[in-house]
Amino acid sequence: MAPLPGAELVQTPLQLYRYLLRCCRQLPTKGIQEHYKHAVRQGFRVHSDEDNPERILQIIKRAIEDADWIMNKVSACLAPGMM
Repeated sequence: MAPLPGAELVQTPLQLYRYLLRCCRQLPTKGIQEHYKHAVRQGFRVHSDEDNPERILQIIKRAIEDADWIMNKVSACLAPGMM
């Protein structure tokens, strides 16, 4: 699975939050979706006081990479012959 359309446009924490929640909706089961939605919320709580613009962009880049990795992992597990 490739990143969702618009990943390259994510510039702010709010845009990242929305992007990650859209990624969660693409996951196959409610349990997996809820797990990652919880992780997204926790990540935002942990970094809510971040005010360094460079650090914010670094966090955004890493979060998109991590979401891409998870989406690829899930699609590989669901590929024919894997289950």
